[in-house]
Amino acid sequence: MKNPINFILGILLFVCHFSLQADDYLINKKIDIKHYAFELTLSDSSDEISGIATITVVFKEAGVQNFRLDLINKSAEKQNKGMFVDAISIGGSPISYTHLHDEIILQLPKPSVQNESIRFTIRYHGIPFDGLRIGKTKLGDRSFFNENWPNRARHWLPTMDHPSDKATSEFIVKAPSHYKVISNGLLMEESEIGNQMKLTHWKQSVPSSCWLYVIGVAEFAVQYVDQFRGKSIETWVYAKNRTAGFYDFQEPSKKVLEFYSQYVGPYAYEKLANVQTPSVSGGMESSSAIFYGEDLVTGNRSERTRNVVIHEIAHHWFGNSVTETTWDDAWLSEGFTTFFTLLFIENEYGKEEYKKGIEKAKKTIFDLVKKMPGFSIVSPRTAEKESVTSGITYQKGAWVLHMLRNLIGEAAFKKGIQDYYAKFYTSSATTDDFRKVMEKVSGMDLEVFFRQWLYHPEIPRLQVTWKYDRVQKKITISMDQIQNGDLIFDLPVEIAIYKKGGSAPTFLKIHLDKKHKTQTFKLNDAAEKLEIDPKNVLLCESSMMEMK
Repeated sequence: MKNPINFILGILLFVCHFSLQADDYLINKKIDIKHYAFELTLSDSSDEISGIATITVVFKEAGVQNFRLDLINKSAEKQNKGMFVDAISIGGSPISYTHLHDEIILQLPKPSVQNESIRFTIRYHGIPFDGLRIGKTKLGDRSFFNENWPNRARHWLPTMDHPSDKATSEFIVKAPSHYKVISNGLLMEESEIGNQMKLTHWKQSVPSSCWLYVIGVAEFAVQYVDQFRGKSIETWVYAKNRTAGFYDFQEPSKKVLEFYSQYVGPYAYEKLANVQTPSVSGGMESSSAIFYGEDLVTGNRSERTRNVVIHEIAHHWFGNSVTETTWDDAWLSEGFTTFFTLLFIENEYGKEEYKKGIEKAKKTIFDLVKKMPGFSIVSPRTAEKESVTSGITYQKGAWVLHMLRNLIGEAAFKKGIQDYYAKFYTSSATTDDFRKVMEKVSGMDLEVFFRQWLYHPEIPRLQVTWKYDRVQKKITISMDQIQNGDLIFDLPVEIAIYKKGGSAPTFLKIHLDKKHKTQTFKLNDAAEKLEIDPKNVLLCESSMMEMK
């Protein structure tokens, strides 16, 4: 805090924050952050970090006088942890700022000129309350690992901590010499700088959201596993886990990269490193340096570890390269990668494995909907106030893509995915953006399909009755939608009719777009039983009964 005027300004801006939609406030459309460079000094004698952040900002409009960044304040409520800003400058000249309520408000010396680029330097220090985990691994060794998702970068990095902001980045880390440092992008320098300290410089030239920025500092064993189209595939595990970790991560990374590159589009990043960490429990898709919970390293090359690897690599297409514009559309990341994990499994391990996975996902959805009956996949959400995903985001999101592939056909689906990826490559997208691409390639109006499955929490429940008339040789099928709520689904329902004698079933399709519908079909032979959705391509609960 530089002077009373700036203090008052900070208070006014804080109050204004609550009169706006959170995302409207967080997304500053008047500026574009192009690049972050973070110089961090770490120590074994203290958990305090010191940082110098150099941030390049382009002002898209003239007349901008200030802008905000996220950075958590040091406070008693956080056990005296948090960050303290020492100074902010432009070209060596100090500028005025406030750092209140976990925000920095930076004052420009004069109003901006349109398309002007300004480089700001922020010097700060503190002990992170969250975000950057400083402590022992499960093996008892000191380490430094972060977890930024969804909005925890602000605990240790001054950023615009929102998925809509994508910028290139670099980390220059000064740490005791016995550590190795992993981060995003390419290694630019690794040098001993005296006093038993080492400088490690990583630079990422692909624009990414700050929740994908990462550092891992530990006593690592490093294996350069392979190359994929000139890009390094690497394993970084605790030195004491060298044998088990190297074995676990040798597969199936290259196969996954190859499949998604062919099915979706080019891999965007400079390398792929699989990294063991204590900072996450499952996986975290940090761009080009994926973090995996330390307990996933077993030396058994387990199916769980394999599937987490597939899922996190898939994020490099969905979530990392094509990023949701706001947390409202988090399914564009998590639902997509859940589905594309199954798609790789189908390609690599067979259709039966895909079927098992999609059936397991359906059962999970039914269980979760009972626990969270009001959770819709797309809904106004902000990480500042609530959880931005649930298991429904993952599993039902995957099922939406499973149904969409069946609805428009494999060829159109694959073309749509490729077009969507190409259009929003290293950028951001919304659910409407995705819908429009799929409508264009399929020639279909998908408004109702997207609205009922993504914007509503209900799952259809069907009650089906049937009766066969032996005299007139016809079957009458009645369907009722009995789910809770007022939503009436528009559903293509397939029914398999099995006749006595074990012959191949007859398939009928009914377009159910009403609360109740009855249709009659010619059928020469008596039906023994009926099955709803025999190919498992409709997310619904159903019951079937023959009327005597």
